[in-house]
Amino acid sequence: MYRILTGNASRLATIPSRLSIVQNAHPRRSTVFSGKFWSSSSSWKFTKHDTAVLSDAQRRTIYALSSPPGKAGVGVIRISGPDASAVRDALLRSSRGSSLPPPEPWKLQRCRVVHPKSPEQVLDDGLAVFFRGPKSFTTEDVLEIHIHSGRAIVAAVLNAISNLPFCRPAEPGEFTRRAFDGGRLDLTQVEGLRDLIHAETESQRVVALRTAGGELRERFERLRTDIIHCLAMVEALIDFGEGEDLEEGVFEQAREETKRLSETIQSYLNDNRRGEIIRNGIRLAIFGPPNAGKSSLLNFLAQRDAAIVTPIPGTTRDILEVSLDIGGLPVVVADTAGLRQTEDVVESIGVERAKRIVQESDISLCVLSLPETLPSVSQTQLQIPSSVLPLITTNTCFLLNKTDLFHSPTTRLDTRLRLPEGLPDLKFWSVSLSTGEGLSKFLQGLGSTLQEHFNLQADQSSGQMPMITHARHRSHLETASRFIEAFLQYDVNDVVLGAEELRYAAQAVGKISGLIDVEDVLDAVFRDFCIGK
Repeated sequence: MYRILTGNASRLATIPSRLSIVQNAHPRRSTVFSGKFWSSSSSWKFTKHDTAVLSDAQRRTIYALSSPPGKAGVGVIRISGPDASAVRDALLRSSRGSSLPPPEPWKLQRCRVVHPKSPEQVLDDGLAVFFRGPKSFTTEDVLEIHIHSGRAIVAAVLNAISNLPFCRPAEPGEFTRRAFDGGRLDLTQVEGLRDLIHAETESQRVVALRTAGGELRERFERLRTDIIHCLAMVEALIDFGEGEDLEEGVFEQAREETKRLSETIQSYLNDNRRGEIIRNGIRLAIFGPPNAGKSSLLNFLAQRDAAIVTPIPGTTRDILEVSLDIGGLPVVVADTAGLRQTEDVVESIGVERAKRIVQESDISLCVLSLPETLPSVSQTQLQIPSSVLPLITTNTCFLLNKTDLFHSPTTRLDTRLRLPEGLPDLKFWSVSLSTGEGLSKFLQGLGSTLQEHFNLQADQSSGQMPMITHARHRSHLETASRFIEAFLQYDVNDVVLGAEELRYAAQAVGKISGLIDVEDVLDAVFRDFCIGK
């Protein structure tokens, strides 16, 4: 038997076991802590010390450092869950050492951070703000503690919170998962938020910000609503038939609207993967014969010595990739081995890998030595090495290097060069990677070419963002398109089967925003978040 003191009054309460303390004492999963029973509304003091161990499922209050680790002016520790106010009572004190007054939600408050086992031990001076649910990011009560971001201070505060048995460290993405479960975000906004955190270029930032703001959500929801509208007309036909209760031609009207939806979905799918390219980066492969300047070009683009450069043919033997920002676009540039016949086993493996990378890239840049490709200034047709010719496609551009070794004027050379018969009309730039001649023009031209090649200028001028930004969006839209096409194969005599096809199509679109249960997708999405978000 324990005696429980509440203010000035006392009463006897029989507690049969530790488990009953956890389950019955308070509906919000409070627990016994160092002789005190902490809850979000009050603290109960036991005359006899006891400790109740809670499972992770019972510890619904989570915490994590939400700002990047390392030295900085401010570090933010976020706590979310039903006992966030209990954490506030246990950890925070006024500047005079007394308990803080009740929180005024959404307002910063000066405080001292103390250790719950020894409140006289001040860990840091800081600020705290309390967000009362559901008006918070996670829709739960949230406490943010703003402290100095020294490693020792952050470690001390996190250790202090870990001493509260009803708290546990957050898993990666768990704060955002709770926002999703609480209806604050849909799945497209979750993905947009993750992409915004990882954005490295201006185009990535713009698309991710608009996605996180709900623009994709609205467009996908409008598409799903239109499919459901067609389904409703077909369902009405099943229930009532073409009689007095329904106008004539309902099925034909549903078919016409469904055809328009099919065309809309196809326009989204035939987007040349613009959204996915902006998010993941354009894959650009540099290829050409040995000693043309491929590795020197990579070093120039990366503004560092990313690749080894020597006059010895075959120096580059494996694929070297660097992520860059070119013209505001994310570009993954791959430097490849020089293409030539070789008896060296290792180099031959590198050549085969180079060919495969070029074939799989979104766009390729063939680097050639100008003196070797155009022996005389009087010539206008380039002499392309036979090792390079099979890899030239409509996605290829040319960089003619070593203009400083070309013993004739190169003024307006790019405008009069042409490829051998049978090859498409492609972009040319003439530069000298050793002297820097023409490199500024090349960078501007390459950025414009990438924008034009992937039709990204149209998105910027129209203000429209790509509809598909993730591979799973494309997969679900393709599924919806197949179901809609299947519906269009039925006539009025098979309305029951047609209705099922439309229902499946609506479910496929609903999976994009997470309106339909997709647990297998959710785990994959949220585990990619950093801890604290």
